[in-house]
Amino acid sequence: MKKIKIYTDGGSRGNPGSAACAFVVKDEEGKVIYKEGKYLGETTNNQAEYSGLLEGIKYALKNGYKEIDIYMDSELVVKQIKGEYKVKDPGLKEMKAQVDLLFPLLGMYTINHVFRESNKDADKLLNEVLDNN
Repeated sequence: MKKIKIYTDGGSRGNPGSAACAFVVKDEEGKVIYKEGKYLGETTNNQAEYSGLLEGIKYALKNGYKEIDIYMDSELVVKQIKGEYKVKDPGLKEMKAQVDLLFPLLGMYTINHVFRESNKDADKLLNEVLDNN
């Protein structure tokens, strides 16, 4: 199975507020092979970021991908996943626990913080979902 790149994003308009998440899957050459956005209702920005990550991981597992590079523009979530920051919020603790259960099923993976300009596709999809809800 080939390596894929998953770009995830989540956001809310208001915090908490109307929220959505999105992920974009690219092959090794950078070609988009799948993308999905999901309206979440009212939640916080950080919960939406975690939702995007969870949805991307579930997609990878469902489709049998075992070598994945994940990119997010949420430095907080990336550092919490890597154990560099503590997770204090109870809602985020629960979401991190879900991620922690799924990551070992992936095989080889990396999770990386990128700046928003490197995450344009997921950000655009996220905003399209918010604009339509």
